[in-house]
Amino acid sequence: MDTIVLDADRRVGGPYTLAAALLDRLVPQALRRRPGLVAAHDIEIRAAAPHLRDAVPARRRSLADDLPRAQRVLVPGARRSLRIANGLAAFVRDHLSRTGALTLIVTNLGEADHTDAELVAVLRRRLDPGLLRIEEGPSAPGAGPLPADFDRYRDEGFHHAMAESGLVELRGVENVPLLLRVAAALEAIEREDEARDLYDRARRESTDPRQRATAAYATAMILVRHHDHDRRDPEQALAWINEAITITSLLPDRRERAFHLGFDLNGKALVEVRRGHYDAAMELVQQAIDLAERDLPGEHPIHRLVLHANRAQLLAMAGREEEALADYTRAIEADPGYPDYYLDRGNLLHRLGRTEEALADYEAVMRLSPPFPEAYYNRSELRFAAGDLTGARADLDHTLELDPDFAPAYVNRAGLCVAIGDHALARQDVERGLAIAPQDPHLLCVLGQVELAEGRHPEARIAFDRALELDPGLAAGWASRAELAFEHGDHEAALADLARALELEETAELLFNRSVVYRAVGRPDRARQDLLRAAELAPGDADVEEALARADRVSGSAAGSARPAASPPQDPR
Repeated sequence: MDTIVLDADRRVGGPYTLAAALLDRLVPQALRRRPGLVAAHDIEIRAAAPHLRDAVPARRRSLADDLPRAQRVLVPGARRSLRIANGLAAFVRDHLSRTGALTLIVTNLGEADHTDAELVAVLRRRLDPGLLRIEEGPSAPGAGPLPADFDRYRDEGFHHAMAESGLVELRGVENVPLLLRVAAALEAIEREDEARDLYDRARRESTDPRQRATAAYATAMILVRHHDHDRRDPEQALAWINEAITITSLLPDRRERAFHLGFDLNGKALVEVRRGHYDAAMELVQQAIDLAERDLPGEHPIHRLVLHANRAQLLAMAGREEEALADYTRAIEADPGYPDYYLDRGNLLHRLGRTEEALADYEAVMRLSPPFPEAYYNRSELRFAAGDLTGARADLDHTLELDPDFAPAYVNRAGLCVAIGDHALARQDVERGLAIAPQDPHLLCVLGQVELAEGRHPEARIAFDRALELDPGLAAGWASRAELAFEHGDHEAALADLARALELEETAELLFNRSVVYRAVGRPDRARQDLLRAAELAPGDADVEEALARADRVSGSAAGSARPAASPPQDPR
């Protein structure tokens, strides 16, 4: 086993100091032996080691790659570094599986940038220590300044480095453009109070209209996107976004006004969504689109595609699915290399039952992006619906391998375990999920199903009640609580809970279960009505057909046993 010693001190090279040094060792070998492996991870390698870009051409490209920085309005989110880390881990794993095991001794690991610390965690989690053993070496950090490659940090979404280096750079210096960048980075990593302080500082230091409008817009966005939902305040946000619109409406240059005003109108649309005013939000996005089409011909294509994608979201919420699909398609055709809108369109196609098209969109995300947990999670939904439990389980396993904090995947994997009767594994996943999201109603519902299956009825009732308290619209919670009531012989409570579940989601399974309860309380006519409706919703369902035949043969006898309530799958992400 070869051994190498690498320094992770962020003062040496900023983000991915360690990764770049490791790639310096591995990429030249891989280019000689397996150039296809390098090409498959071009985005990750080029992001972590920009000095290797001449040797590693960009295979997966997006529209932003060929635009001036001022027109690249989509800054990567904080989760992108996890995708990069997972892609690098896959590259290292596949390379070492051919070349032999490696021991990596990392010095100054405690001084690593967030990106390298995250990468080490991913490598330790995903790679067998027999293939890559990582040991922590001595610490002797340098005393030099932090690197300050702010353009790179902004373009790649290295928000922690932008925040740390930027705050140092801003000490005692008036630099409002940098201040606004640093504040945006702080917001991205959920340090909103510090971001708000910087926006206030920008207002004190600047009289430039665009800078003040940007600070007002960004303050509004904090107030509607704060990671702590209890601290969101759409009404206060409305005051700030109106301030931004007032300023940008007065910009004298037509093209500059169209871009900045359109940006702010789009931001106000989000504020109106948070206020529950969806028609107003749609009108604002339309105004922004009209401005761009009239005054920005041939300019700001990313700005325009974002507007169409946002209108698609609003159209989908309004039930205008075909128009929404057209807008998503327009955004994708404008930038076929950008993965996120394939995910959004796939979710809408999934909702419409167009599963093959949804699958194609999810798999496009997998091809175009470093590992994207949401794409595998969503594909697992399609596989589950098609009866492919093995494939669904594999996708959920991979989702959690990529991101162990992805709580919805624990919900669905636990639900799969309940479906196959593996309650021990289901409980394990529920407990892991609740450690991340203790108030998640879906996880609490699955916990109740596990408790019910194991005969712990008081605990099951507590879990179901808490889930429904948190989310009264959770149909699976009402259905599961009905099952518990039925087992206790409380038929009226079971009927009441099933009625509520059916108000939220009419399915053949729920109708079948209510027919069983109706039969048990001596109401065969109502039972038969439910079975007839179930047969309409699920033609060919063997259980429903058998129950109907039995009901026709034996009036007044039981029509079978209730089916277990379905586990509550999360919505696609």
